[in-house]
Amino acid sequence: MAGLNKLKISEVAKGLREGKFSCEDLMKDCLAEISAKNKDLNAYIFVDEKMALDEAKDMDKRFKKGEDLGPLMGIPCGLKDNFNTNGVRTTCCSNMLKDFVPPYDAEVVKRLRDAGMIMVGKTNMDEFACGGSTEHSCFGATRNPYDLERVAGGTSGGSAAATSADMCIYSMGSDTGGSIRQPASFCGVVGMKVTYGRVSRSGITAMASSWDTVGHFAKSVEDAAIVLNVTAGKDLKDSTTPDVIVPDYTSFLGKGVKGLKIGIPKEYFGEGIDKEVSDKVMEVVKRLENEGAKVVEVSLPMTKYAVAAYYVSMPAELSANLERYDGIRYGKKPSKSVPQDLVEYYFAARGEGFGSEIKRRIMIGTYVLSAGYYDAYYKKAQKVRTLIIKDFEKAFEEVDVLIAPVSPFPAFKVGELVDDPLAMYMADSLTLPISAAGLPSLAVPAGMSKEGLPIGLQIIAPQFEEGRCFTVGDVVEKVQL
Repeated sequence: MAGLNKLKISEVAKGLREGKFSCEDLMKDCLAEISAKNKDLNAYIFVDEKMALDEAKDMDKRFKKGEDLGPLMGIPCGLKDNFNTNGVRTTCCSNMLKDFVPPYDAEVVKRLRDAGMIMVGKTNMDEFACGGSTEHSCFGATRNPYDLERVAGGTSGGSAAATSADMCIYSMGSDTGGSIRQPASFCGVVGMKVTYGRVSRSGITAMASSWDTVGHFAKSVEDAAIVLNVTAGKDLKDSTTPDVIVPDYTSFLGKGVKGLKIGIPKEYFGEGIDKEVSDKVMEVVKRLENEGAKVVEVSLPMTKYAVAAYYVSMPAELSANLERYDGIRYGKKPSKSVPQDLVEYYFAARGEGFGSEIKRRIMIGTYVLSAGYYDAYYKKAQKVRTLIIKDFEKAFEEVDVLIAPVSPFPAFKVGELVDDPLAMYMADSLTLPISAAGLPSLAVPAGMSKEGLPIGLQIIAPQFEEGRCFTVGDVVEKVQL
């Protein structure tokens, strides 16, 4: 059966259990798609075909024995290259870690494996998850499946492109300031950014510790709910994961939106947003209104400060987290003659190991944490973040969810913004406020631009209310059929 790689999780799970096809057949179709497309897309930076097929054959044997590990059993998944994988190279797409092989799995990888996941390979990303286009990778840029001249988004661009191009059934990523939602929007797939602490980050390379979240890409809202059922929950190895009950997220599907209050934040539809993007999103909102939802305009006045707050806070935390990569305990040693003193050694190791975007952010972060500037910059950014949180709290007193565009524009061309860091940073203006507040947000396709590029919307809910995102997202999909 050709084309098994185009199926959704629910369809694959049903087919495997009914014996319509095997895990091996499914994996072969995914690998054939990778063989045909990855040279152009550069979505995967590492694939071990033998290992993937061996795991698929093992799952087939377990199915025949009557084992059932759940709806992800035997289903191929792509993993972003900042997820530690036992015995499989994990580089964060940086020269600093190009030969690093972890001795253990990240907690999320372990949970997925326990649920029967088969890893297809590791997907491309911006170096150490810093960027907005997956152009800042030591393995080269990932291209958009809809237009090879355009970016896939970042930093989880490889995972988004792999899912969109049917090179896996679903994939995992991380979202610090928009790194799942923006590439999901650019590549026309569903992307789940969870509440801060909903999914364990243990074993996933830290970028900005008070912002990082772990999420995933899927081909449908239902698939996204199925994956979160496996990955969510408390982990003793990650103190930011609270003991909050994990519901069955698929139970939130099929409920409809009748009587639901949907807020439209006016700041997300103003200056700087492509009219085509805002029009497409509002078309979907209108259809939700026809389904019985009540739509009201709300205001989030601190939105305009989110980019500034993030690009002070995030580099500060990044510089602290990357301090360990000194070429002695962690990371690449200098390839040239060994310097004579420690400072020279650091310059040589980090100069060779880190790319330009990482260096830029480390310099900014170290500056804002330095004596005399901590209060003026970092502390003030944290105060602004508190005001952003209060904005959302006030809005959710009036509405159940918020709907807004994911990105101000569809996917831009490769190289278009790479030399203009400020313009690249502003591309995150609609995702950063949600990250600042630690809220869940589900990116769902909202149609296509005149140029044939995907446009996405995001459904934002209060903390730990991912279920609301799935309820609304399910209807968003259905009203566009």
